[in-house]
Amino acid sequence: MGIGSFIKKQFIDVLQWNEDTEGVLAWRYPMQDAEIQNGGVLVVRESQVAVFVNEGQIADVIGPGTHKLSTQTLPVLTNLKNWDKLFDSPFKSDVYFFSTRVQTGRKWGTQQPITIRDKDFDMIRVRAFGMYSYRVTDARKFFTEVSGTREAYTRDEVEDQLRGILMATMASSLGGSNIAFLDMAANQALMAQEVKGDLADAFARYGIGLDEFNVASVSLPEELQAALDERISAGMKGGLSADKLGGFTKYQVASAIPLAAQNEGGIAGIGAGLGAGVTIGQAMGQAVGASMAQVGAPAAAAPAVADDSIEARLGKLKALLDKGLISAADYDSTKAELLKKLIG
Repeated sequence: MGIGSFIKKQFIDVLQWNEDTEGVLAWRYPMQDAEIQNGGVLVVRESQVAVFVNEGQIADVIGPGTHKLSTQTLPVLTNLKNWDKLFDSPFKSDVYFFSTRVQTGRKWGTQQPITIRDKDFDMIRVRAFGMYSYRVTDARKFFTEVSGTREAYTRDEVEDQLRGILMATMASSLGGSNIAFLDMAANQALMAQEVKGDLADAFARYGIGLDEFNVASVSLPEELQAALDERISAGMKGGLSADKLGGFTKYQVASAIPLAAQNEGGIAGIGAGLGAGVTIGQAMGQAVGASMAQVGAPAAAAPAVADDSIEARLGKLKALLDKGLISAADYDSTKAELLKKLIG
């Protein structure tokens, strides 16, 4: 080996990283057997941070700028090397560069449904998708917890780890929230806000800052979606409390009327079915309260008017109209049919 090539290999005057490859977050300067020249220049670009590592121990972290390497710019390394004054000979140290640019438009999603605890449904399984962006904010933590002494550490590698953190944090945040899942599913910005704070804390432990987080879509299993559609049709947004149970019962009765109209006897035949419904209504009235008990009271007298069945049906039909369980058109048509039978 010639003396020229020996000197070229051993002494480095300028250290810098041009970021030639997209998606690299950490890069180790190729030192080989080289040493850093006294008075050498370190170039750290605006979107970078440089870290000096001495014998496996992080020494100095240097931000953007052009730095002439001396005991002033490398105070920790100076202490580790026991340099009393200016070092007058080349020194050995590993130098790592970190990209601090925002990594935008990164997609996230639940490959499998995640299970979360909900105040309305107890336990539910959901799938969600969206986008997020992040950056390296603490090179020291990122080096210690994530990238280590590898020659290069890429965006894809770190996102494999972030994906697991994101899913676990999302399940924990939504499960511990006091906001009903249905409210968050209807307002995806609210869901993103609920998750973002906890997710930012989780990322920060690894030296990563969460810049943006959004939820693009949320989907439920088919069986839960069917139950949700039924509740939405009944106009019920919360749990089945006593007053809402009454509304849900009215909704089910009203939904059954078109089916009854298709059977023999039409809506006029509803009187026979109503007798059975009275028993159910009375049992529900004990749990629901006075409002539902009033629904069962008028119908309780149905067996006593067996000799006057058409007039009894008219009375029950009017009661259904007053309670809003049938429309005026249904009432008029059925009333006409009953009166025709009564008059002959």
